[in-house]
Order: sequence, then structure tokens, then C-alpha cells
Amino acid sequence: MASEHATVPVRSLGGVPSPALVLGAIVSIQFGSALAASLFDQVAPAGVVGMRILAAALVMSLLVRPTLHGVGRREVALAAAFGAVLLGMNLCFYEAISHIPLGIAVAIEFLGPLAVAIVGSRRPRDVLWALLAAGGVAAMCVGGVSGVDTIGVCLALAAGGLWAMYILLNARIGRVFDGASGLSLAFVFATCGALPLAIGVAGRELLNAEVLLIGAAVGILASAVPYTLELEALRRIRPSVFGVLMSLEPAVAALSGFVVLGQALGARPLAGIAMVVAASLGVTVSDGARARLTP
Repeated sequence: MASEHATVPVRSLGGVPSPALVLGAIVSIQFGSALAASLFDQVAPAGVVGMRILAAALVMSLLVRPTLHGVGRREVALAAAFGAVLLGMNLCFYEAISHIPLGIAVAIEFLGPLAVAIVGSRRPRDVLWALLAAGGVAAMCVGGVSGVDTIGVCLALAAGGLWAMYILLNARIGRVFDGASGLSLAFVFATCGALPLAIGVAGRELLNAEVLLIGAAVGILASAVPYTLELEALRRIRPSVFGVLMSLEPAVAALSGFVVLGQALGARPLAGIAMVVAASLGVTVSDGARARLTP
């Protein structure tokens, strides 16, 4: 999954080129997802989600320190809804990668922000990019591709839909709250839902030293590191450039799935992933595309 961003300066990264920061964030979050998938034999995906959400909430709270002072009921309700979307998005994605290869899951999930970009652009030619992306998904899921099942595909599609909702809610949160306080508050609400679910599903396994160690690594790789890198990159580059770089995420996911999990993909799913990446690049560089391919 992509990480969340805000507007807090990170001075120690000032000398690193912006493209390197974005690519580093992509590599970190996708290898973090692959590491999370390696835990599924010991801890259910919901348990891993609980550890990741908690790690993200701690990082956000340390950097932003959210408060309810001066915040009305409607704003709190909006932050709570945003937190529910964050939790649902992570749950669907982690459940998806317990059924299908990571690269395929990320490519399918990418349809969510891609749809937001296409609808926001309102350019007829972007329909062609949508058809290319749909063809890519068909190539990944049709024809007896090993490791792909209907449940996993549906969960990845649900994660993509929630990612689209995240983008739209993120825009509203940015107008209502100062800086990243709304996003940080949303993580607090997401944690309130994630932890009881994780404890109920995983129970004592969450106290296993190996699980805690790997879970902490997942939290750092999938939340703290990409959050920090994207944070600095977004201060320096245009959203369109950021979107172009983020379009490489499905390809990096396929690579991390192969390296960490041994998920070798055949020519058909690799071609499908390439088609989704191409569609994302096409929409992002389009003059009418306004949506950021972020979280």
C-alpha cells in the first residue's frame, strides 16, 4: 500500500534528489507489504493490519500531535469516517495479498486512484487509458493465471475503491483541518477499530517475539519510512511528477513479491501489470489529470 503524506519538513533529507525519495518510499512500502505477507502463516492479516495502523498512528502522533481542541462534531465525524476508510483499505489489501500475488493485488488496487484521475480529467482520450488498465487487469486474472482467485481479486478491487474514497476524503480533510492534524486524528480513530479486531483475531500470537519484531519492521517500512520520504518529496516537486513516479508502484510490488515471497509471475500477468503502469502514466501526464496518485 502507498503511504500518507502531510506538510511537516524533514531537514535531514534535504540533499537527496526528489525522485530518489519517491522511489525509496515505493520500495519501502512494497517490501514492507511483502514482509507483512510473510507473517500470514502465524498471524491473520487483520493482526498485521493492527500492528501497521498502530505504527502509523504513533508516527503521525509524534510528528503532528493531534488535538480535539476547537474541533466541532462535524469535523470529528469526518475524521472518524476517514479513519474507517483507512482501516477498511488496509484490511482489504492485506486480505487480498493473502490470496493473490502482491504485484497483481497492487496493480488491481491501483484502479481506484486511476479512476479518480480519469473522472477528474474529463478528457475523452483518457477513456483509452481506462480501457488499457481494464485490459491489463483482464490479462492478470483471465486464462488460468496461477495464484489468482476470485476472492483475492474482489478484495483488491475493494481496496482500490476505498483508496479512491481516501483521495476524495483527504481533499475534504485538508480543507477542514490545519496541516496534517486531520489525517493524524483519523489514524487515532483507525487504531481504535484496528486493535480490538487484531487482538480478537490473532490473540496471543501478537505477543510472540518474532511476530512483534517483524510487525515492527512492517510498521517502519510500510508507514514511517515512506511517510517521511514522501513528505520531503512533496515539498519540492509538482503533484504531476509525483504521480508519474508513483505509477511505478505495481511494478515494484511485483519485484518485491518475487524477492521476498518467491512469487514468480508469468508473461501474461507481467504484461497486465505493465499495461496498468502505462495507463497510470498516461493519465498522470495528461493535461487534464488533477488527481494525485498518493496514499
